[in-house]
Amino acid sequence: MAQKTEPRREIWILGVRPGDGREDVLSSYMETGGYSCRLGQFEELEEGRPLGIVLDVSPFSDDGWGLLLKIKSTPTTRNIPVLPVFLSENGKVGGVFPVAGFFKLPVEEQHLLDRLAVYGLTEEAETWDLQVLVVSRSGEEKLSKSIESIGFEVVKGYTGKEALALASIHPKYMVFCSHMLPDMSAFELLEKFKLYPYSSNTPIFVLLKEDMKDGEKLAMSREIAHLVSKKQLSCDEFLANLRRRD
Repeated sequence: MAQKTEPRREIWILGVRPGDGREDVLSSYMETGGYSCRLGQFEELEEGRPLGIVLDVSPFSDDGWGLLLKIKSTPTTRNIPVLPVFLSENGKVGGVFPVAGFFKLPVEEQHLLDRLAVYGLTEEAETWDLQVLVVSRSGEEKLSKSIESIGFEVVKGYTGKEALALASIHPKYMVFCSHMLPDMSAFELLEKFKLYPYSSNTPIFVLLKEDMKDGEKLAMSREIAHLVSKKQLSCDEFLANLRRRD
C-alpha cells in the first residue's frame, strides 16, 4: 500500500484581487526560488494553513492593511508569518519590508511571551543585560511590563528620530514600534535601521492599532510608497528577503 504523504504547504499571496493578475511577478519569483505559492483569501486561511503570507500593502492592494489586522486579530491565523510587499499597479515588486512580526494592540502577555520564545529571543534575557526599545507616542506601559517580566530592560522612545538616537547610544536587542509614529512609519524606521551597523540586524516588531480607519490605511500605504525603489526588485533581491522568514 502506498504511503500517504502530507501535502506540501504553500506560501499564499494576499491583498491582490482575483482576476487582476497583479500576483504574476510574485508567483514567478517564488516558483523560481522553489516555493509553492498561490493567490489566497482570508476566509481560507484557517483550513489552508499556509507556511507564510506575502501581503500587498500598497495603495493598489485589496485592503492589505485590513487583511493584516484580521490575520493578527484571529487566534487561529495570527502566528502565520507575514511578509509585507509593495506591488505596483501592474504587479511589479517595488519594495519588501521584512519586519520580525506583528502584534495587535493591546498585546496579550502570554501570546507575546510564547511568540518571543518561538523566535528564540528570550533565552539570553536572564544571562545578559539586554535592552528592548519600545517606540510609541503612548509608551505602551502594559507591553513594557510584560517585556520586563522576562528579564529585559525597557527603553522608551516616542518618535522615530528618538529611536534612532537611542539605538546609536546602546545596542538594542529588539524593537517594538507602533505602526505609525509622529514623524515616520514603522517601515521607514526599519529602512533607516538597516543603514547603520549597530541596528541593521535588530528585529523590529510592529504594533497594530485595534481598529484602523480607511484614512489611516491609505496614509500608511502612501508612506510605504515613499520608501520603494523606482525600479522593480529582481528575483534574487526578493528571494533574499523571503529566505530570512521563519
